Amino acid sequence: MRVKCVICDQIQSIEDDSFQAKRLRNRPIHTFMCKPCEERITEKTNQRIATGNFRLYRSNSEDDEW
Repeated sequence: MRVKCVICDQIQSIEDDSFQAKRLRNRPIHTFMCKPCEERITEKTNQRIATGNFRLYRSNSEDDEW
């Protein structure tokens, strides 16, 4: 299966039977990111976390007592 990175538009091929290929076929919301882009984003995010000014906004999920 040929896939395209959403950031750098590099085209790569992955195995048709892999979990990632199945996820991309069945759920269009999932996107493919190549390894260099994924590593770069991880590195930059970790640098931002280390500064102390990084806030991760997550929705507050309230547990129902039912």
